[in-house]
Amino acid sequence: MARISIFGIGYVGTVAAACLAKDGHTVIAVDIDESKVDSIKRGQTPIVEDGLAELVADGVASGKLSATSDVADAIENTDASFVCVGTPSAPDGSVGLDYVVGVCTAIGGALSRKDSFHSVVIRSTIVPGSMEGICIPALEAASGLVAGKEFGVGYFPEFLRESTAIRDYYDPGLIVFGALDHPTNAILDEINGGLNCEINHVDIRTAEMIKYTSNCWRAVKITFANEIGNISKAVGLDGQEVMRVLCSDLKVNMSPTFMRPGFAFGGSCLPKDLRALRFLARSNNVPSPMLDCALSANEEQIRRAEHLVDNLVGRSIGMVGVSFKAGTDDLRESPLATLADRLIKKGYNLKIYDPYVKEAFDEKLSGAGRGNDYIDNLEGRLVSGIGSLIDQSEILLIGNTYDEAIEPLSQAAQKNLPMVDLARLKPGMTSRDNYEGICW
Repeated sequence: MARISIFGIGYVGTVAAACLAKDGHTVIAVDIDESKVDSIKRGQTPIVEDGLAELVADGVASGKLSATSDVADAIENTDASFVCVGTPSAPDGSVGLDYVVGVCTAIGGALSRKDSFHSVVIRSTIVPGSMEGICIPALEAASGLVAGKEFGVGYFPEFLRESTAIRDYYDPGLIVFGALDHPTNAILDEINGGLNCEINHVDIRTAEMIKYTSNCWRAVKITFANEIGNISKAVGLDGQEVMRVLCSDLKVNMSPTFMRPGFAFGGSCLPKDLRALRFLARSNNVPSPMLDCALSANEEQIRRAEHLVDNLVGRSIGMVGVSFKAGTDDLRESPLATLADRLIKKGYNLKIYDPYVKEAFDEKLSGAGRGNDYIDNLEGRLVSGIGSLIDQSEILLIGNTYDEAIEPLSQAAQKNLPMVDLARLKPGMTSRDNYEGICW
């Protein structure tokens, strides 16, 4: 079993640490945020993710999972380090590598004082050439050592989806990584060896590109499905039915998860990765009209939802869901949060039902409200029950669907309460009277 330090106790880092500990590896989670470190030490998760709380608690109780803010101690007591920090967009749209470089510099400094071989594996999303041009030089400069010879280097992107991350970890659709040296390659083979998925060994630059290709393809598929849905509705057709039939052709390897007309995409990956790949294309004088259109079309889908709300009568809005997708408390670049902010600024009285975001606040998790750069007094706008939300609302705005909310909302639709549905409560529902489906 491997001894691994995970740098970054965020979404990817916490899930990876908990799952590796569950598999029997010894894991040290590392972060400069002491509140996150303390959460892990208490056996508590800093974020909301289905099944994660139990895995973290079990890992800490078994002694396989611990946490620290001491970089040197983590490096000294592990054989490999996984870097899982964020790469937010820079102002010009390029990938922001400040956090990655900072961690690489800290790890490099610790490596300079370590006698045994140590592997450094980047899991953060970075554009092709980042490892060679930025990460490896930072590690070598801080350590005084040669990458691939005196310490190991690899790039191992993740393909986890928030709200299903643990299931995705153990039932992956894609495993790919690249390494400069045999020991790093062997560790990555070991931790993935028991998974029912082909392991793709590629060079580091190819692995970087595959991650970006995957995320941008998802974003493009969502945008394409939304445009088809909008056009279909305009000519009296059901866009979801059109795409359902199209996606039945599995020979072209379509993914129904993304090929489903609905609201805009968001989250910590797709928007920023589209920006970064567009920037990379521009930097190399390569036109990227499809990627350019994907972001503008996504913005148009938010404006479309805003327009549908404005056309209804009422000033009190009950919003169902505000995180970027159901099943998570993550608000990073959530199109629902953007929409909520615009409606609030127009003078609407907005209340929100989102059980996962509310759970994070109620449990006083260190990550509560993560990514909320938009909504004023978010915690004060959250309500506990869907019934309470309906009773307070003149207009219902459905952004995400939750099992316990479907029936009460369906009954509200039957009573002709004005409603804009961005997620589709039930198959077959189409726009009529005061019910507006965004693409149906």
